[in-house]
Amino acid sequence: MEKNIDISLGSVTKVTLVDARFAALENSKLISMGIDPRYQKEKPSKIPTFEQMAHEALSIKEQELKNPKHIAQWHSTLATFVFPVLGNMPVDIITVNDVHRTLEKAWGRTNETAQRTRGRIEFVFNHAITKGYASHPNPAVWKGNLEHLLPKPSKVQNPQKMPALKLSDAQRWWQELKQRDGIGAYALKILVLTAARSGEVRGMHWDEIELYDAPSADTPDAVGLWTIPAERMKAGKEHTVPITQAMRDILQALPHKEGLVFPSSRGGMLSDMTLSALMKRIHSSDGTGYFDKKSKRPAVPHGFRSTFRDWAAETRQDYDLSELQLAHRIGGDVQHAYNRTDLVQLRASMMNQWHDFLEGKRSLRN
Repeated sequence: MEKNIDISLGSVTKVTLVDARFAALENSKLISMGIDPRYQKEKPSKIPTFEQMAHEALSIKEQELKNPKHIAQWHSTLATFVFPVLGNMPVDIITVNDVHRTLEKAWGRTNETAQRTRGRIEFVFNHAITKGYASHPNPAVWKGNLEHLLPKPSKVQNPQKMPALKLSDAQRWWQELKQRDGIGAYALKILVLTAARSGEVRGMHWDEIELYDAPSADTPDAVGLWTIPAERMKAGKEHTVPITQAMRDILQALPHKEGLVFPSSRGGMLSDMTLSALMKRIHSSDGTGYFDKKSKRPAVPHGFRSTFRDWAAETRQDYDLSELQLAHRIGGDVQHAYNRTDLVQLRASMMNQWHDFLEGKRSLRN
């Protein structure tokens, strides 16, 4: 036998008999549909626009995104691509067709940006649904939804690879770089020796670096560690880079030992243009130049990751080691944790071989 539960409809001094009877009838309808009226949320009297909802949702997201650049990207993509279409629309009337209309033009032209924008629209709608301003399904979800209205990303993407230095030019280019001084040249040397991204090197802090006091039989190749925190990594995961003796010599030649390792002359992080400009000067230093093998464009700093990968393939380096050095994820979570902690020495040995190749002490055949 089910137990009867009484629900208060309000004070007799404030609720009329007509209103009470109407509320009781509404509750009976909900019960007949299997809905407990005690837990039925009231629909908000005023529905916010998408732009209003986005600003509210982003105020929460900003607490997770510690990097100011990432916060700015969220704001700029929504302001540029979404607000002109959806900004003034109440969130409860926006449909999948409206979202499709928002993304359609950019989807084929700048697909990577459009994909990120779609994810950010989805995030805003999840917030709106949780607050009760909109209802399921989320109109920005890809699976079973937008995937039927937009082509697969793999069919419209046309990624432009960064122009990379040819392996046949690497030793000549390295000798040119070694003749250069200045904070930009030091940063570029570290970038090449680690195969790290430009932003990771330019944002390097001294407190991320641990140099060993003395060499050990257990650590013959790594003479220190550079631990890049998750918030500075593209994948959002902490990354450990072995420091070789060649890297240590560069670091020890730098004047300051606190804050940024490569500060700009005006303070703050070194500009990406500083490294690019140095590459251009080296490219123009003689009549030969340094070009990408396929695109024939002058090599740029980020292209060294491809140059390193080509070297690793040509010299038959362990694939997992080279991918770990590039901070690419391999295997499952357990394997990934194991690799991050226990393969540092093997990666250090590989990076010493890479340095020997640049110095002309090794060829591609040994």
